[in-house]
Amino acid sequence: MTTEKDSSSPMSKGVIIKLVAETIAFLFILLFIYAALAKLIDYEKFRAQLGQSPLLTAFAGWVAWGVPGIEIVIAAMLAIPRLRLVAFYAAFSLMVMFTAYIVVILNFSDYVPCSCGGVLQDMTWTQHLIFNIFFVLLAVTGILLYAQKSHRETVIA
Repeated sequence: MTTEKDSSSPMSKGVIIKLVAETIAFLFILLFIYAALAKLIDYEKFRAQLGQSPLLTAFAGWVAWGVPGIEIVIAAMLAIPRLRLVAFYAAFSLMVMFTAYIVVILNFSDYVPCSCGGVLQDMTWTQHLIFNIFFVLLAVTGILLYAQKSHRETVIA
């Protein structure tokens, strides 16, 4: 005879891990699609703001197309379960780069242009930094949970 705790615990834990990992993936999909569309809808403004950046002036044209493109690709990868772990690593990498860019601009630049789109452009740089750090931590959580989920499925199969 098994107790209720013994029979429901592993399944409940697995369901919770899956739900949290999928929620994190969904949040990143929303973030990246929203951010990419905001940049592409107001492309000229986004490109001009990148051109004012002390770090990106020479690459503004490439970055203006590349960043939204990468955001869309990562969002699409997050929507495909077999690519999700790789996509979490890509989301983590992109968010670390965005966060590092903010830190560098805040600490080493006299002029701080905002090249964010939509609602994100209304944040202060400190709020944006906290927002990015939050999403970096979410990506790490997604990586750990999805890797754990993938490992558990491999062991069971």
